[in-house]
Amino acid sequence: MKKSTLLKTGIIGTAIAALCCFTPVLVILFGAVGLSAWVGHLDAILLPALGFFLVLVIYSLFKKDKGSCCDADSKDA
Repeated sequence: MKKSTLLKTGIIGTAIAALCCFTPVLVILFGAVGLSAWVGHLDAILLPALGFFLVLVIYSLFKKDKGSCCDADSKDA
């Protein structure tokens, strides 16, 4: 997977998980559609998802592209 794709996926996932964790977006949405009994279990899903996407962002920032140092040398030759 490309570094930019991993970074975009991680940032979007982190933003969505953070929005749902720290604001009552899902509570209001679940209440509106009649699924308010599931609100108590949201933390069991959203907090690990937030952690996963944060790790994905960190991984994509520190991931080294294979052959990136050698590609510039091969073009000069």
